[in-house]
Amino acid sequence: MDANDQKIRLDKWLWAARFFKTRSMATQAVTGGKVHVNRQRVKPARIVQIGDELKITRNELIYIVKVEAVSEKRRSAALAQLLYEESAESIKAREEENAVRKMIHAGQTAPASRPGKRDRRKIREFTRKE
Repeated sequence: MDANDQKIRLDKWLWAARFFKTRSMATQAVTGGKVHVNRQRVKPARIVQIGDELKITRNELIYIVKVEAVSEKRRSAALAQLLYEESAESIKAREEENAVRKMIHAGQTAPASRPGKRDRRKIREFTRKE
């Protein structure tokens, strides 16, 4: 069987390409409209072909990738990146989004430690006020 003849479901390809940790998470994303193939909303059982353009939304990040190869098995991240090619616009947009997110969270610092008994009382007292 030639590599071009290999057929694979969209949810399985997303899992093998390491966009989602589990296949069920990939299925939920496709069903929820977070994944588009060639600018169309599709079902998880759609067959992925080499040359398809995928728009994948994970959290706030958007990936626009072109399918370069198909694989049924989940392999290392380095090998998974060979399954697709991300567009330059997608990479640039993600980097800009990360920079904006870092700027938003730059002034925030985590507390030095967990709240103690007195702190928890103050928090409860403050949140119960109306």
